[in-house]
Amino acid sequence: MRELDVKEITRNVKEMCIEANYFLSEDMKQALAAAVCCEKSPLGKQILEQLRDNLKIAGEDMIPICQDTGMAVIFVEVGQDVHFRGGILEKAIQEGVQQGYLEGYLRKSVVEDPVDRKNTNDNTPAVIHYEIKEGSNVTITVAPKGFGSENMSRIFMLKPSDGLEGIKEAILTAVKDAGPNACPPMVIGVGIGGTFEKCALMAKKALTRPVNKRSEIPYICELEKEMLQRINGSGIGPGGLGGTVTALAVNIDTYPTHIAGLPVAVNICCHVNRHVTRTI
Repeated sequence: MRELDVKEITRNVKEMCIEANYFLSEDMKQALAAAVCCEKSPLGKQILEQLRDNLKIAGEDMIPICQDTGMAVIFVEVGQDVHFRGGILEKAIQEGVQQGYLEGYLRKSVVEDPVDRKNTNDNTPAVIHYEIKEGSNVTITVAPKGFGSENMSRIFMLKPSDGLEGIKEAILTAVKDAGPNACPPMVIGVGIGGTFEKCALMAKKALTRPVNKRSEIPYICELEKEMLQRINGSGIGPGGLGGTVTALAVNIDTYPTHIAGLPVAVNICCHVNRHVTRTI
């Protein structure tokens, strides 16, 4: 049994909140560079180049890459052979978010009640998802989610008879309805199957998969490619001002479901698609 002090969790979460908001992940850097090369619209290409300039300035001057530094979404994979000491894991994660947003001078965007709307002033609480794994490591992914794109996300409770064509139509509907509001070029996470909440969780987690890594399921891999091609043919383009690069990737995950259902969730993210992963 491995013992791990929760102070290590707090320290890493704090650092990851700052890192995710100041620096783009390597896969996203590569995707944006490729987008500049293949964008056919002069205006679209100019917008993409401006986005890359913004990222460069953010990294050099240590300022957030976007003014909306998001609500912290955290995925925690805990090895079953780990024993935490020194406190409660949940509290340690929330403290890390609090420290990261305060010390990193990141915008505090969380309200403690969805109706009363009083700001918590430290961006907590985060939304945390836990998963128990084999082994003695703890893997943490911090994915701050801005609400310009989050508000454009959708869940479709399709009928089994809607099939693959219904899934495609749902994805395209969500993207077209989002239009410029999701700060394109977008990354689209899709969850298919499970239940109402399971497909939404899959769609959110799919956004953290490297955008250059395709699904290992052959038909899903082909679906990801087809959807990316059709979305980029929609004409929405960078910034919603027209062009051939509306999306940088479509990441799809699936799960078994009930005989009477076909849940589909589409979680849209903007061009920064912030995420950082560490294994402790």
